[in-house]
Amino acid sequence: MQEPTFLILTALAGQPLHGYGIVRSVLDLSGGEVKLRAGTLYGALDRLADQGLIEVEREEAVEGRLRRYYRLSDDGAATLAAEVERLRKRASAAETQLRRRPGIVPGLSRGASLGSAFRGSAFRGSAFGGNAFGGNAFGGNAFGGNALRGSALRGDDAVLGGLA
Repeated sequence: MQEPTFLILTALAGQPLHGYGIVRSVLDLSGGEVKLRAGTLYGALDRLADQGLIEVEREEAVEGRLRRYYRLSDDGAATLAAEVERLRKRASAAETQLRRRPGIVPGLSRGASLGSAFRGSAFRGSAFGGNAFGGNAFGGNAFGGNALRGSALRGDDAVLGGLA
């Protein structure tokens, strides 16, 4: 899954959003690194809707313009959860390889947990960094504290907050 797709699905996991709301959420989730343009966003939204990963929740007229709100479908949530697990496994493999290096790797000391590696300098500002795995997306707001909140993404033993 491409990073913009991952971030769009993540943005929609907590609540329905309209296009500009998705753009702002993706910007926040990516630490300012992913800036979706309108053409890219609406092309992705059409593709994700065709795949059944998102749905139009409602439309409303605002200042004479139609505003469409999108929400994550059940299939979209399952797809996002699978991608989170895939990324977690890849990050764990990377951590294992980094620990084999002689000396100390910035952001990953010998005694550091996987969770601290995600929050540390090695992954800061990317899809694994501050907001995406350590804050809004999986630690709280985007999933309303339930679906994927959790332990696995903070480096604890539980997988996806007890869902697996």
